[in-house]
Amino acid sequence: MNSASPSPARRAYLLSVRRQRRQVRLWQIALLLGLLALWELSCRLGLSDGFLISSPSRMASTFLGLCRSGELWRHIGVSCGETVIGFLSGTALGTAVAVCMWWSGKLARILDPYLVVLNALPKTALGPIFIVWMGAGPGAIIVMTLAISLIVTILNMYQGFLSTDVEKIRLMRSLGASRWQILWLLVFPANAPTLFSTLKVNVGLSWVGVIMGEFLVSRAGLGYLIVYGSQVFNMDLVMTSVVILAAAAVVMYQLVLWVEKILNRFWGKGL
Repeated sequence: MNSASPSPARRAYLLSVRRQRRQVRLWQIALLLGLLALWELSCRLGLSDGFLISSPSRMASTFLGLCRSGELWRHIGVSCGETVIGFLSGTALGTAVAVCMWWSGKLARILDPYLVVLNALPKTALGPIFIVWMGAGPGAIIVMTLAISLIVTILNMYQGFLSTDVEKIRLMRSLGASRWQILWLLVFPANAPTLFSTLKVNVGLSWVGVIMGEFLVSRAGLGYLIVYGSQVFNMDLVMTSVVILAAAAVVMYQLVLWVEKILNRFWGKGL
């Protein structure tokens, strides 16, 4: 008998977990389809004004029209490109600043009041400033996206670094480990869950930054479609763009989950 094979109790448990996951997924799909059906039915029966809230069938027609014109993919590509650049830049820069603060307690004390103020400040209020500095183009949108995710990343990662097990740090120091070795071999791996939690938050924040930027200056992107649709009272276009935006955010979030799962398998849960 293969010693690596799971016991009957273990197999039964795994089967139960998979069955529960399937049931949850089926209920999620059923809930979504039910809400869409009620939405469509209320519009067709005149209980809701389709001009103000559109309807699933009208949104589907608008989506197909955008696909046939070829404009949809350009707008999606612009928004996704700006979001990914701002997302990665904000996360990388924020993590680098958090490392510097962990490395130097003096620097952390110097930056602390500024981070508190910047964290409390609505980042969208800085949008006009970024437009003046960067010009009315993608650069301003990316900087706005970076600014929204930057402070959150710094605060989350720095607090995670500080919460690293002090006894393990002392043990590595007693064994002659350098500060860089402690950071790379202990602090970073111990805070992988914090990093991925921050990435998940930054997905939503990055999309907020991009859409707000596109509201102000863009001539392409999902945010532009939403603003344009509202200006010409085309709620079908507005609602369709919002649904596409939600789908793009979900895909990006799932990619983060996929990367997290791959790294956990590669390095182990102790990463």
